[in-house]
Amino acid sequence: MKKTRIEWTELTWNPVTGCDRISSGCDNCYALTMARRLKAMGTPQYQTDGDSRTSGPGFGVAIHPAALDAPYTWSGHRMVFVNSMSDLFHAKVPTSFVHQIIDVIRDTPQHTYQVLTKRAARARKLASSLDWPENLWFGVSVEDLDQAHRVDQLREIPAAVRFLSCEPLLGDLSPLSLEGIDWVIAGGESGMSARPMDISWARGIRDNCLAHQVPFFFKQWGGRSPKTEGRILDGLTWSEMPYPRVARA
Repeated sequence: MKKTRIEWTELTWNPVTGCDRISSGCDNCYALTMARRLKAMGTPQYQTDGDSRTSGPGFGVAIHPAALDAPYTWSGHRMVFVNSMSDLFHAKVPTSFVHQIIDVIRDTPQHTYQVLTKRAARARKLASSLDWPENLWFGVSVEDLDQAHRVDQLREIPAAVRFLSCEPLLGDLSPLSLEGIDWVIAGGESGMSARPMDISWARGIRDNCLAHQVPFFFKQWGGRSPKTEGRILDGLTWSEMPYPRVARA
């Protein structure tokens, strides 16, 4: 468990670390850069290297069974981002370990867990074998319309809350259907090689949310650092959150 500066959650929990680039949204992956630093510092969880073509030092996929005990020790109610340094539905994560993580989430209903994936196809494939807890919010990353298929796959997953992370926002998503979607996060890319986000793209996804009464969270404009340009859009700070719902059948 680690406190985080990610605005839409409180803690990060990483029973899995490491990943591979699979689409344009991964090009400047913050987690890859962080893993390289953590490997150099000798952090045990980041000593597995990934494929140099799609990953890098310290970012090979690794599971950490000892981390499964952590949520049972947390007091109060926590909002928890699961695997901020990986993707739970990466092909190298054993199905049995996915089930173990879901079991921990179910066993700790006092906390709310947010799982985000770019591998919606595998998530949909496994969905029928998972008993989806009511305290699990499930989302997909969608950076541009080329990845809209992830949203279609998300709609087939019976999570209590389905959400989109449109970050880094790399194109106009205003035509995207929000049917069956409960929450949308949007934000620009940050880092030394950050690609700029057009204001019309941010307005487009916001206006789509407003038209369909979907809560909208504007995380950041991006830039050299995540906080460089702030998070105000047209004079307002958009920090809407979804209401928990009963899990869908």
